[in-house]
Amino acid sequence: MRGRSVAWAVRYALPGAICLVGLGFLIANPGANFEGAMALLGAGLSVLLVNILFRFGVTSDQDRAEEDAARREFDRTGRWPDEGA
Repeated sequence: MRGRSVAWAVRYALPGAICLVGLGFLIANPGANFEGAMALLGAGLSVLLVNILFRFGVTSDQDRAEEDAARREFDRTGRWPDEGA
């Protein structure tokens, strides 16, 4: 269970915290900290996007592994695993 909480923190809490710090800079002193605030907002959103793209890649790898297993079953038996008898 600990692995899931760490993964959640890296995927969502870290980008959220970075964006909140950027918003804090923007609210604290909009004139002086505008560029820094926008940089932090961009960094937080970039971290979130990288995490989302990584998750899509992992899902694609799982689908590919399932397809390879189905092909091996077809080569062995001559029938697709999801076909009826």
